[in-house]
Amino acid sequence: MISSRFPTRVVNIGTVPLGGHHPIRVQSMTNTDTLDTNATVAQAIRMIDAGCEYVRIAVPGIMEAENLRNIKNELHKRGYKAPLIADVHFNPNIAEIAAAIVEKVRINPGNYVDKKRKLDPGYWMLDKNYSRELEEIAKRIAPLVSICKEHGTAIRIGTNHGSLSDRIMERYGDTPDGMVESALEFARICKGFAFHELVLGMKASNVRVMIAANRLLVERMKEEQMNYPIHLGITEAGSGEDGRIKSAIGIGSLLADGIGDTIRVSITEDPENEIPVAYEILQATGVRITKTEFISCPSCGRTLFNIQDVLGKVKTRTGHLKGLKIAVMGCIVNGPGEMADADYGYVGAGKGKVMLYKRQELVKKNVNEAIALEELIRLIKDSGDWQERRDA
Repeated sequence: MISSRFPTRVVNIGTVPLGGHHPIRVQSMTNTDTLDTNATVAQAIRMIDAGCEYVRIAVPGIMEAENLRNIKNELHKRGYKAPLIADVHFNPNIAEIAAAIVEKVRINPGNYVDKKRKLDPGYWMLDKNYSRELEEIAKRIAPLVSICKEHGTAIRIGTNHGSLSDRIMERYGDTPDGMVESALEFARICKGFAFHELVLGMKASNVRVMIAANRLLVERMKEEQMNYPIHLGITEAGSGEDGRIKSAIGIGSLLADGIGDTIRVSITEDPENEIPVAYEILQATGVRITKTEFISCPSCGRTLFNIQDVLGKVKTRTGHLKGLKIAVMGCIVNGPGEMADADYGYVGAGKGKVMLYKRQELVKKNVNEAIALEELIRLIKDSGDWQERRDA
């Protein structure tokens, strides 16, 4: 059973709204020195040109926070209006400066206010001590909320598995329960201030922990009648094939559950390389279609034509037909059944012969292989699904 998408509220992030029925958004993060305006702008442009919809920028200090205005102004001057997100840890003052400039601020509840403290064992198990700390957090976060309200800035409460506070660790341990509670206590505080422009995120380098935490987050939000959009990602996923596979499993599993409103693929490469991977994950899970989808079998001894060669030719001629599913199958034994949800099918019927399908209906039988591709294109055109290439 395919899960429907968890219905979240819409959070406005600049001119690119998040959540609700809006597309699942793709974001990435710069890795330049934020004080280097030109380098950061150049990298942000490469990311946006690759399809990045939100650009996140690390903001480790006050000077970097103040330089966000220069970065934003330069991007706007060059015609790039993608919303910017300030990524803040440790210092609320930095977040407050950034919130007046960018469209969204990410804070980590594990280190935004809480400090690492060496206290007597059991200190945080006492409700009075725990409640007192929550009161202090509320006081410290109030200025940020006020600035965000004034400027229309959203907040992501982004929990990381590896940076939970001592207070959370003592009560819950380094667990999905702790991750969820860490975010929800901040969300409750914001709710108390009547501030709902929130996005929640549960991230971990451990795929199973990340999946469990996000599933638990949805359960807990339902219990507390919350419906904030969810940010998905595997932190420190690595590079190359390793990073892509881990990200696809973690993010893809949750998207298949109907969980997630924005994703970031975190790989140890140039950030613009993350964007194609993100769109591949969205395409593979069927939640955001950005290109033609091809279904093809690995071939076997029953395949009487060069399926790799044919698939390449079909992709070349039809790869611009966004939204269509086209199948290239080696034989009629399993082909028609396994391509059941394809819009069009090219199926081997014997030596030199091909059968063409429109959905599950056999339309053309025993077509000569030499003209089968042209006949497939003719079928697509006659059915009204053909589009000319924009670069033609």
